Amino acid sequence: MTDELRDLAIFRADLHAHPELSHQESRTAGRLAERLASAGCEVTTGVGGHGVVGRLSRGDGPVVMLRAELDALPVKEESGLSYASAATATSPGGRTVPVSHACGHDLHLACLAGVAGRLAASDGWRGTVLLVGQPAEETLDGAAAMLADGLYERFGTPDVALAQHVSPFPAGLIAYADPPTAAGAELRLVVRGDGGHVTRHAARAARNPVPALAALVHRIDGTAFDEATVTVGTLHAGERPNVVPSVAEAGLTVRAATLDAVDRAVARITRLAGEYAGAEVTVVSRVPQGANDPVATATVRKAHEAALGTVVTAPGGAACEDFPLYGVPSVYWYVGAAPRTGRVGHPHTGTFCPDPVPTLRAGVTALHAAALAVLANPSQITSPSRYHGRGAVAEPG
Repeated sequence: MTDELRDLAIFRADLHAHPELSHQESRTAGRLAERLASAGCEVTTGVGGHGVVGRLSRGDGPVVMLRAELDALPVKEESGLSYASAATATSPGGRTVPVSHACGHDLHLACLAGVAGRLAASDGWRGTVLLVGQPAEETLDGAAAMLADGLYERFGTPDVALAQHVSPFPAGLIAYADPPTAAGAELRLVVRGDGGHVTRHAARAARNPVPALAALVHRIDGTAFDEATVTVGTLHAGERPNVVPSVAEAGLTVRAATLDAVDRAVARITRLAGEYAGAEVTVVSRVPQGANDPVATATVRKAHEAALGTVVTAPGGAACEDFPLYGVPSVYWYVGAAPRTGRVGHPHTGTFCPDPVPTLRAGVTALHAAALAVLANPSQITSPSRYHGRGAVAEPG
C-alpha cells in the first residue's frame, strides 16, 4: 500500500466512524475543509448549509467540478469493522436514530481529498477545478441548496461536472450505466384526525387517523404504477397506545426511468389520497434522471480505460441522485467496491462493507484521470467563450 493510500484509508476510517445525517454534517465538512486546505485549495465552507468548495486554478481554461457527498444514513451499522459507527443522532422527527455511512459517501470524500492532493501537486494542467463536498444528498435537496446559495455565481459555472459512486461490483472495476441514475421523488403522506384519550375515542368523539393511514398505505401498496416503483419507507403515529394521535404520517419514495413517469405516479398517489378525509400529500424532493453528456463521456471513458484497464457498461438501476440538478454537461460512473472474498452487502443496509484500499485506489485514479482528460481537451468538450481566467467568476449557465 502506498503512503497516499494509507493516508486516505485512515482519513476514510475517521469519517466512517463519525457519520452525520443530512443537514447535520458539520464535523464531516470541517474534516474535508481541512484536507482540501492542506492540499493547497482556496476553501469556502457553509455553502448551501454545510457545503464545502475547494478551488484550484492554473490560469485560463475550462472549469471542472468534482463532487462528493457529506451525509450519511439513519441506518445501524452491522459490519463488524473495528472502526464501525456507533453514532446516533436526532432525526428531523425528533427521534434518536443510529447513523452510518451505508452508502459509501465516506469513500467518495476520501477520493475527493486524494485527487485534490494529486492536482495541487501538478502544474501540468490549465483551468480551474472546483472540489465540492455537497450536503444533504440523501434527502435530495443539497445540490439545490448550494445552487441557491450562489455556487456558480461565487465560484464559476462548470463546463463539466464529474461524480462517481461506489457499487457492489468487484472492487476497482469502473462501470457506466445508461441512464446513470433514475428519476425520483420523496413524498410525505399525512392523515389528520381528532386526537384524544381512548375513552373519548371509544365514545366516537375522536377520529383516529391511524386506521385511515393504514388503509391508504395498503391501497397504494396494492396499486400498479406501470413504469414507476413506489415504496413506503416510514410510518409514524402517536406515542402512547392509550392516546389517539391527531396526525399519522408515512414517507414514500417514487423511482422511475424518467421524471414524467415519476410525476404520473405522484399524481395518482395524490388522487388516491384525495379519497380519504384529512389526507394530504407533499412532495418533499424531486429529481430528474441522470444523463451523461456524450462528448464528455467519450473522453472520460477513454481516459478511464487507459488508466485502469477494463471499463464495463451496466444496466441502469433505480438509484437516484440530485447530481442532475447542477444542470451542466456531466459524467457519472460507478466504482466497484466488493472484496475478492466475502460479500460487500447492499448499499443502504447495515451490512454494506466495501473493500477500502482497492476502491480508493480506483476511485482516486478514476476521478484524477477524468479531470485531467477534460482539462486537456477543452476544444472537444467545452466552448472557448466560456473559459475563465484565474480569479474570474462565471455567470450561471
